[in-house]
Amino acid sequence: MKVAVIGTGYVGLVTGVVLADLGNDVICVDRDEAKVAMLLRGESPIFEPGLSELLQQALRKGTLSVSTSISEAMASAEVVFIAVGTPPNPDGSPDLSAVEQVAREIARSIRQYTVIVNKSTVPVGTGTLVEKIMADEGVDPSLFDVVSNPEFLREGSAIEDTLHPDRIVIGFERREAAERLILLYAPFESSMILTDRASAELIKYGANCFLAMKISYINALSRLCELAGADIGVVAKGIGADARIGKQFLQAGLGWGGSCLPKDVNGLIATARTLGYDFELLRAVDAINDEQPLHFLNRLETRLGGFSGKTIALLGLAFKANTDDIRHATSLSLIERLKAAGATIRATDPQAMPHVRELHPDLNYCDDAYKASEGADAVILVTEWNEFRRLDLGRLANLVRQPILFDGRRLYYRAIAEAAGFEYHTIGS
Repeated sequence: MKVAVIGTGYVGLVTGVVLADLGNDVICVDRDEAKVAMLLRGESPIFEPGLSELLQQALRKGTLSVSTSISEAMASAEVVFIAVGTPPNPDGSPDLSAVEQVAREIARSIRQYTVIVNKSTVPVGTGTLVEKIMADEGVDPSLFDVVSNPEFLREGSAIEDTLHPDRIVIGFERREAAERLILLYAPFESSMILTDRASAELIKYGANCFLAMKISYINALSRLCELAGADIGVVAKGIGADARIGKQFLQAGLGWGGSCLPKDVNGLIATARTLGYDFELLRAVDAINDEQPLHFLNRLETRLGGFSGKTIALLGLAFKANTDDIRHATSLSLIERLKAAGATIRATDPQAMPHVRELHPDLNYCDDAYKASEGADAVILVTEWNEFRRLDLGRLANLVRQPILFDGRRLYYRAIAEAAGFEYHTIGS
């Protein structure tokens, strides 16, 4: 099938590369000429396991091309995915200006019947908005259909999630449009949820916000464990053993970050407000998440008697392992608080250091955890990279000024850390 993908961020690039790898004729479009040139060289602008290899393979096979021209992409497209960014406005609502601009350009370039797919995370009603833009541009309604097809990718495992989705959601108004996407997605052999467009638009927000709620809930419960002398790890295991609840997203830690959960929580709060509903539950979920890393840092500050003149090692800067993404990363709020309190920061991360350096050039960036920990008054484990799982904690304890380890991801066993010589602190115990 001939497919156009507008936008080459995480969602657009992964979608385009995977569909091309499966034999479709795909053209990815981005207005950033430097990014397009990079992609044409087979270089991925983002770090995602397996993505560079698939990109290069699709380019070699000739199933993938890259362009800055939507008009070129629309010349033969049967399906066009809108996968541009929808960053938050100051009030938390998603900024749809890029979606609107792409819709106008599609309208000016459409030549034959095309299914227009909203792949970006957008609020309910966006499909209707795209339809209106097409109509305002004078496009015959018989030339297009607008479909909602939300993505459920996790950064760090986006290729796997695209190839083996646990469900594919298709929201449509006319059956003909759905049938084209069913044919496109048939090789994935996944269950498909066929529904109206408004419901599909809400599924994405609803799913992400529910996951955020689970994380904030277990983090709130971890505070109670700290006060009562309980262990949140055991409590979460007991809760997650209930099949009605499940164990996923019940890992207490420093909270959620990244490009999806913070944006989607605030986006659904804003959407609800627009529709006349005050989503108090989600506002509380968001507040708990904002407080979680600061609560953890308060414990360390109390233990050290203040941060002024202290050296703190941060192990991990990306918002999660296997990505270089620092959007809404916990590390950034920790850095700002530590700097304001007069601490010296030594930091390391396998992928994200260049991005953080752009924001905080004054930090001491180190090649590995051992160098970052030299002379530190405390070590904070921020991101659960596998490299940090394999650390020789005994060696680490001999490098620090004070052997104090604050494990923000519950990565280590207390007995092992203490046997290595560390005074061990973690979330929820």
